[in-house]
Amino acid sequence: MPTEQPTTQLDDPLHVVALEVADDLRELATVRAWAGRLLQDLPEGQRVDALMVVDELTSNALRHGRPPRQVRLLRKRNWLSVEVDDACIDPACPRPPSASGGHGLKLVAALSVSWGQWQRPTGKTVWAEIDLSRTAA
Repeated sequence: MPTEQPTTQLDDPLHVVALEVADDLRELATVRAWAGRLLQDLPEGQRVDALMVVDELTSNALRHGRPPRQVRLLRKRNWLSVEVDDACIDPACPRPPSASGGHGLKLVAALSVSWGQWQRPTGKTVWAEIDLSRTAA
């Protein structure tokens, strides 16, 4: 069940919403619908870009990571961070593009102002930050 944890910071609060993701590629549709509802106020171009980032990071965690998995959206007025946790300790790294994949992290890099990962002894978090102050293309 999604949980929201607002953190008060003067005039621009941070809103954090998390969703646990089951170990099934069919969960991508659930994650897209969940994120789409949370981001419905964004201009269409920004919403599409943000949903692509959510989809790519989540699908990578489902294909290459291990459970448990969690997706988080952290949002302020002009900023969005997408974070995806999984229990695989192997780092996420771009692979050469092919007919079967290898485009995801390059797409994330193109749509975000920065992306990276935090390694933990129990897994990793892959994240991407999106600038919401730009006008949608």
